[in-house]
Amino acid sequence: MIIYRKKLLASLAVPLAVGGLSALLTKDSMEKFDSLSKPALSPPGWLFPVVWTVLFVLMGLACYLVVTSGRSNRVTLTLYGVQLFFNLLWSLIFFRAEAYLAAFVWLVLLWLLISATTVLFYRISKPAGLLMLPYLLWVTFAGYLNLSIYLLN
Repeated sequence: MIIYRKKLLASLAVPLAVGGLSALLTKDSMEKFDSLSKPALSPPGWLFPVVWTVLFVLMGLACYLVVTSGRSNRVTLTLYGVQLFFNLLWSLIFFRAEAYLAAFVWLVLLWLLISATTVLFYRISKPAGLLMLPYLLWVTFAGYLNLSIYLLN
């Protein structure tokens, strides 16, 4: 297998940049988040950046497989970009605006976009689709956390 370094680096850089921008824009919100009532299955705060970093790397690898597949992928990559944008905006809605119900509704839309992206990635490259599954599962779990935080606060 030939590795196209520039395409790999770009594919990894895009989701990591989205995650970095999200962290930068919401960094002042963590004290408020720590003070919220959370559900029983809520993981410790330190775990979130670790999980998100792994997920962004997996997304980047999945994107790389799609980009280098040699198959038509314009619609697929556009949808991928849209779901990344929705991911970024969710952080702002939840952390900056503290609009927990609106964030949950936005997260449902994000989940649908991730699902559609995962299916399209899978059609182009089965490994790419499989690499998206942890992201989809984490956002499902995030939906539980988001809705629970709305109900508890």
